This record gives sequence, structure tokens and C-alpha cells, in this order.
Amino acid sequence: MIGLIVINSSHTQAQKSSLKIAKLKYNGGGDWYANKTALPNLIIFCNSNLKTNISREEEIVEIGSPEIFLYPFIYMTGHGNVVFSASEAQNLRNYLVSGGFLHIDDNYGLDQFVRLEMKKVFPELDFVELPFDHPIYHQKYHFNEGPPKIHEHDGKPPQGFGIIYEGRLVCFYSYESDLGNGWEDQSIYNDPEETRRLALEMGANIISFAFTQD
Repeated sequence: MIGLIVINSSHTQAQKSSLKIAKLKYNGGGDWYANKTALPNLIIFCNSNLKTNISREEEIVEIGSPEIFLYPFIYMTGHGNVVFSASEAQNLRNYLVSGGFLHIDDNYGLDQFVRLEMKKVFPELDFVELPFDHPIYHQKYHFNEGPPKIHEHDGKPPQGFGIIYEGRLVCFYSYESDLGNGWEDQSIYNDPEETRRLALEMGANIISFAFTQD
């Protein structure tokens, strides 16, 4: 595995911040930088409720960079176009098959693009909808009907898809859920606290699963 979960105890401050996760920067013109407060808020929630020691700074890593291997967990979001070059797709594949984990969070409008580009990464694999009894929905928090619905767009139910490589879930794709919007500062969308809490709990489950799956 690329990274391991770190649990609070008597570690030094340096050790407490040794684990870092990052947002994925991609090409194509889509707003990869969307939801600026989302990942920092999720990190705070995980450090408080899962006792993780994730650095609170939002790291950004380019898809084609060798630095991607420094992060055990990568978050990808946006509304628009996504383009992976052949070398970028290969770099992402190498990262995922060597133990990395990618969470793709459709921020509305990403779906048609990201599905095509992930085919460049795993041409032999398709996204499959994960059953509601999948462990990603049953970490510290239980989601018996899959991912929560945070924002409404097209009247479609929220779904969770995965790419499974040699028996391991390497990519989780939250669709029609808008988890990242729920992680944002409350003042941005004025979502009810209960809704934000559900989004953060699902996010914490994803983090927990990514760092503890075999």
C-alpha cells in the first residue's frame, strides 16, 4: 500500500501531520479546483471523529506528476470537461494498482467526461454500482441505502460506483450525491446541519475504507 492510516496517541506534531491527501488537478478546462473548503473540512471531521492524523492543508497534485505517489488518497471533483493524456492515464493507473485510492465526486456535469477518461486508465474495466452492503457504506457510519443525497439536480437517486482491480476497490465514484458540496463551509450553501453531517460521515467512511481495505 502507498499509505497507512495514522491513529492519534503520543505522536509528535510532525508525525501527526505525516499523512496527506490531495485534490487532483487535471486538464480539459473543467473546474478541478471546485469546492475549495470541502477537503479541509472533511479532514477536520475525520481527525476529530476517526482519530486520523491527516494534514489539514489541502494539497494539490497534477495527474501526470510522480508526486501523486506521495498521497494514499486522491480526491477529484468538478462540473465540466476532463482530458487525460496517454501518459497521465498511465501514471494514474500505476498509482491505483500500486495501492493508491481515487474518490471521484461528480459536482454535476462531470459524468459524461470522467467515464470516458477513466476508460483510458482501465480500458479492461467498467464502473460497477456497489451494493448497499459494501463495506464502504458500513465503516464507522452506516448508509443502508448507499450514498446520501446532498443536492438535487435531475431527480436521479444518488449512486456509488467503483472500479475494482484484481479484487480491490481502487476508485469510488459518487454520482448525483454532491458529497463535496456538503463538506463545504455551511455559509456557502446554507445546507441544514443534518445534511452536512451526512455528507461528512459518508466522506469519513470513504477515507476509512481507503486506508484499511486489504
